Amino acid sequence: MQSERILIRRADVLAAFDAEANEWAGGSLLIEGARIIAVGADADVLDWIAEDPAGRSPARVIDARGCVALPGLINGHHHLFQTLTRTLGTARGRVLFDWLRLLYPVWGQMDPEAIYISAKLALCELMLSGATTVADHLYLLANGARIDDEIAAAVELGVRFHPTRGSMSVGESAGGLPPDALTEGEDAILADSQRVIECFHDPERFSMLRVGLAPCSPFSVSQDLMRQSARLARSYRGVGLHTHLAETLDEDRYCLERFGMRPLEYADAVEWTGHEVWFAHMVHPSDEEIAHMARHGSGVCHCASSNMILASGIAPVRAMLDAGVRVGLGVDGSASNDGNHMLGEARQAMLLQRVGWPGFEARAERFSARDALYLATRGGAALLGREELGSLAPGQAADVVLFRVDDLEHAGAGSDPLGALVTCTPTRAWFSMINGRCVIEDGVLLGVDLPDLIRRHNEKSRSMLVRAGLA
Repeated sequence: MQSERILIRRADVLAAFDAEANEWAGGSLLIEGARIIAVGADADVLDWIAEDPAGRSPARVIDARGCVALPGLINGHHHLFQTLTRTLGTARGRVLFDWLRLLYPVWGQMDPEAIYISAKLALCELMLSGATTVADHLYLLANGARIDDEIAAAVELGVRFHPTRGSMSVGESAGGLPPDALTEGEDAILADSQRVIECFHDPERFSMLRVGLAPCSPFSVSQDLMRQSARLARSYRGVGLHTHLAETLDEDRYCLERFGMRPLEYADAVEWTGHEVWFAHMVHPSDEEIAHMARHGSGVCHCASSNMILASGIAPVRAMLDAGVRVGLGVDGSASNDGNHMLGEARQAMLLQRVGWPGFEARAERFSARDALYLATRGGAALLGREELGSLAPGQAADVVLFRVDDLEHAGAGSDPLGALVTCTPTRAWFSMINGRCVIEDGVLLGVDLPDLIRRHNEKSRSMLVRAGLA
């Protein structure tokens, strides 16, 4: 049976984010099944259809006038479960370690339903912001919860998913940060990590589900677990390695005092170097460490809003990109951002790089709107090792998002509709397609009863706060 063809026509701007950085006014895109088969100016795509030996017309035509068309946005770091505890600690201004100590007891109340419902809600919010691929870091598994619970939510929604099996094994009594009760035995962690890979991981091109291993941080796991996780991941094709690193100066001090090394030096010592590795945050690297990551191919997921709300600092993203480091974008956990908006995160990344960081003065030209959108598209694809994502070109995955620019928020921005997506107030996606399947139409997420989901989510959040004595 032949796949259906869908034609997206005459977008005000179609930004391919391909190797040539093509942008077409009045651009069109032809999709067959789950793949893009033609892209370019509207007349050229129509000519392609007319000259196609198969002689097949599109089964559906989507009028994209008034819209900007982009590759689906890619979120490289998240903690989906944290939607359950938004604004707890962030509103009053806690820094990372104090914020974690406040929240660990609440997260310890999570069960399988909490993981499932928080993942579903957060993924819906991300999809409505333009995300089509999401990586998540689930490092706290209590009361029978498993990573399977969030995978179930992602599969139901049809989002392209990169769940990472996180872990914490070093508690307070052994010099770590988390409570002992929330840690797991390392043999159990490794056994479940292998189970998750063998049950769920699909390394093939166009995969909808790839697994990574993600010991949480230098202050919550042992050196041996880091090494064993790296060796286990590398024994399978396409399994990623993910962790938090160099997020705060407190972490720098912890690593120097406990290991006698800076965070990146520590990562090297436990075999966390290479193309399969991507670090969340990397706020405080030296010039030499940036050069080291570029040389060895380790990636960085920039989380601008989280870094600001927890006062962690400003990551030198411009310097990392200029050195050749793979950099993508992540909204981070919804309790250290309190939002799940990919366009909003791209905007924050742009603004923060213009402000500058120690040793780099404020410069507006340092980071353009297109630089920010690159992080959210091609940058994210490179971060996750997904060359078939992040750009609109023949043979690429049919992950496409359309944002309206003929609305109130973009009035007067006709000189640069693409740039306006991040210079103006970020809005919701009007249309989105993942793997050739329409998931958002007319700004509505298909097949989801959002009011009921929100009600159930808020009931679960309230019950956790009550049990933790915070409500």
